[in-house]
Amino acid sequence: MAMVDVSKPAPRVRQISLNDPETLNALSFALVGDLYKAIQTVQDDNDCAVVILTGNGRGFCSGMNLDEVGSPPNIEGLPLSRVAIRAMEYMADLVPTLRNLRQPVIAAINGPAYGGGMCLALGADIRVGSSNARFRAAGINNGLSGVELGASFLLPRLIGAARGNEIVLTGREVSATEAEKIGLMSEVVHGDNLPTRALEIATQICKYSAHGVQMTKQLLWSALECSSLEAAIDLENRNQLLVRMTTHNLEEAIAARNEGREPTFKD
Repeated sequence: MAMVDVSKPAPRVRQISLNDPETLNALSFALVGDLYKAIQTVQDDNDCAVVILTGNGRGFCSGMNLDEVGSPPNIEGLPLSRVAIRAMEYMADLVPTLRNLRQPVIAAINGPAYGGGMCLALGADIRVGSSNARFRAAGINNGLSGVELGASFLLPRLIGAARGNEIVLTGREVSATEAEKIGLMSEVVHGDNLPTRALEIATQICKYSAHGVQMTKQLLWSALECSSLEAAIDLENRNQLLVRMTTHNLEEAIAARNEGREPTFKD
């Protein structure tokens, strides 16, 4: 049985669910391998406009599976030094893989997101969570480095270096309420309404041009690495022109507004 499920909760929406609830969806090499396959499946699905990433059971992802992590693929005949770096790279490439996914990713954080699980959430484009969501950079609690899978790059850009440093260096838990307050999540959803709310956000995004949304996602990530305001604006200018000149989306938006209807973007 696959440790990651792909489902279709609504037209043009695909949901990737980590499915090892007994470990709170801990990151073993088997689960990560299935996650890569699921991401590739939605990447290749031209009908898919938005992806929801969540965990089955009580947890989003509890971080590395310290009991049964297994081995990375394709390591036969390699010395320990090469196996070690290959294992690290196999795990760490998850976040760039989410970044490079064409469709925006909504992380629906239904419980603990610890260690690599917190980093997986950081790799999403939008983060919403239930009141049970909580975060911890757990590596430092286990005597290791507190940053992995891109957290040293993404966390300070999301919530600032002062808060990010304190959270990582103390290894303390961040509640759902605090996560929303500091911008680690955009919204806390109370009760059992998280799946519904995540789907509402996905459905809203599906109303827009898939091409425009995908180009916007690419630029938002690229802008994180821009060295200046001017460089970001240069990227924005070219991005906007590319969508404007290769589609009739703007004309459709104007016509729909004049006719009092919802636009239908055909890109």
